[in-house]
Amino acid sequence: MATKNVLSHPVFATAIVINTLVLALAMGASGAALSNLLEEDRLVEWMQFLSFAVISVLIGFVAVDRAKKGSWLRLEVIALFGLTALVALAALEEISWFQRVLAVESPDFFRQHNKQAETNLHNLAMGGASLHKVVLLKLIFIVGITHNLILPLLARSRPGIRRFVESLGLYLPPISASLVYLLLVILSHTLVQHPRQGELGEMFGAVHYLATAFGAYYLGIGYDKAKMIEGMADGKRIARLFAACMIFLLFVSWLLSAMSRAPAIS
Repeated sequence: MATKNVLSHPVFATAIVINTLVLALAMGASGAALSNLLEEDRLVEWMQFLSFAVISVLIGFVAVDRAKKGSWLRLEVIALFGLTALVALAALEEISWFQRVLAVESPDFFRQHNKQAETNLHNLAMGGASLHKVVLLKLIFIVGITHNLILPLLARSRPGIRRFVESLGLYLPPISASLVYLLLVILSHTLVQHPRQGELGEMFGAVHYLATAFGAYYLGIGYDKAKMIEGMADGKRIARLFAACMIFLLFVSWLLSAMSRAPAIS
């Protein structure tokens, strides 16, 4: 379903406002203030976790719904369940499986082979760097450009590409939303100087996919298969509610960040 003025849609507009606000905070901060935004257990990391967690729930719900309406062994259903698990893994990896929250010591294997001595996979050592830097960042870049730019552009003149992607249980984001997301990533790498500046791009991606996954699967924006929410009036009301929930996620991320910095009370 083609939708005009995607960027003015409440869900997409909210995602852009959230990402732009965080970028502005990062650009206006320096020293300890910038570190408090970008380091472990800070606002940017918590927003990544919460966004990925919600995306996983959203896609999982779609997977179950489609499985009940047909075979659980259909390719698109299997792909959706696989994507649900992958996004959930990304969420848990982001916060090291709640290790720091629960104050759990890393096993010997991770203390020896993890670049940050944390219980996660993406920081496993590969030579002098980590799996994240050597492999995952390059893979994320290739997948991100292909999914957000190359395939949507090709699908404009070759509709069969969109049909094929959707037959796999996936979707293509609206180009306008993708361009804004990619622009914010470029600006974050250009205008923010910090060893962990890449966390901004990762958060922008998480929020972008939170908006586009909901827009496609639930509202049918840029999506030709059956959507979860029928009826234009219901769709508009739920879209506004979801936009409010996205803002609430940012608020919760700020609270969790503040709690991580608060001194212990004896």
